[in-house]
Amino acid sequence: MDKDVIDVNRVIWIVLDSVGMGAMPDAHLYGDVDTNTLGHVYNMNKGLSLPNLTKLGLGNIEGMQELDKADQPIGTYARLGELSKGKDTTTGHWEMVGIHTEVPFPTYPNGFPKEIMDAFEAAIGTKTLGNCTASGTAILDELGEEHMKTGYPIVYTSADSVFQIAAHEEIIPLEKLYEMCEIARNLLKGEHEVSRVIARPFLGTPGNFTRTPNRHDYAVTPPADNLLVYAKEKGLDVIAVGKIEDIFAGQGVTYATHTKSNEDGIKQTIDLIKKDSHGLIFTNLVDFDMKWGHRNDWENYGKGLEEFDRYLPEIMAAMKEDDLLIITADHGCDPTTPGTDHTREYVPLLAYSKQLKEGRDLGTRNSFADIGQTVCEIFGLQPLKIGESFYSQLSK
Repeated sequence: MDKDVIDVNRVIWIVLDSVGMGAMPDAHLYGDVDTNTLGHVYNMNKGLSLPNLTKLGLGNIEGMQELDKADQPIGTYARLGELSKGKDTTTGHWEMVGIHTEVPFPTYPNGFPKEIMDAFEAAIGTKTLGNCTASGTAILDELGEEHMKTGYPIVYTSADSVFQIAAHEEIIPLEKLYEMCEIARNLLKGEHEVSRVIARPFLGTPGNFTRTPNRHDYAVTPPADNLLVYAKEKGLDVIAVGKIEDIFAGQGVTYATHTKSNEDGIKQTIDLIKKDSHGLIFTNLVDFDMKWGHRNDWENYGKGLEEFDRYLPEIMAAMKEDDLLIITADHGCDPTTPGTDHTREYVPLLAYSKQLKEGRDLGTRNSFADIGQTVCEIFGLQPLKIGESFYSQLSK
């Protein structure tokens, strides 16, 4: 390896879930023309205070017209296009580690077909409620009381490829809910293989239902040819923070911790940075997507970006000399659009190390897998089937 390239012992990889930065050229195929999650949130809030992201080069990324530019960015920066078909969480994260999804996971805007629901109800021994596309909180307001009266679980989906089952923990115990999810996971095969089955437990009374932290995801197992598996096989740490473990069905993960909020995820990541490890700390901050993007809450989306920016100096201070920080996203979810779906957008790439002599503009790149390919080169792992490494551009 070129002696001028930075030495890396550990990669701290943070995914700002849904923080896209402008429609991709094929966005019209997804109904997402003129979407721009980051730019529109910035404009709707009449500006945001993002001094640390700005310093890294966020505003200097190609196509990022709305944000301020840094005169001398300290980070290396780019925008990444998505090679895979789709715009969901699983597809985006899978591509980052080298998995090319050529056929999108199925979605069900009109609910699941009768043969699926009949088979599911027969397997669990009870009828169901819902079978529609809905917000996770709105569906509780609509059907929570009926669920408590009948004991029937609530089945719903979203713009994502998901089969979600909501149940009150005092009506259907967690163990039973998880069993129902496993039944659904085994049923949903072939053309109906959704990317995730999700248990959505809740508590409370009509008008005051709240989802509990006992959510559990049952994801499709990813193909074995991916960065996380290669890293684990080589004996590297693969530390998953937030829903990373769920997205990869635990595959290639050596340690996992789940989170209650963006702030909790940031704090847990900082604590992990301060400890000794060798390999990956892979974090997903889901509130941007789950709490604000899907709910068209551009105001709190902006506050969330400002919160992350405030924590950046603490993240960077905790880093060791041979740590590499990578900040990116997995898709867009523009909260200023009429719909609540994910949006087909470019995503930002920011890379920072205390060894970096100067930041560089890497322009527009073709795949999220450029990150994974870079990590493979850093650690001497088997190359991925897609993606182009930018390790040689990280000069000290």
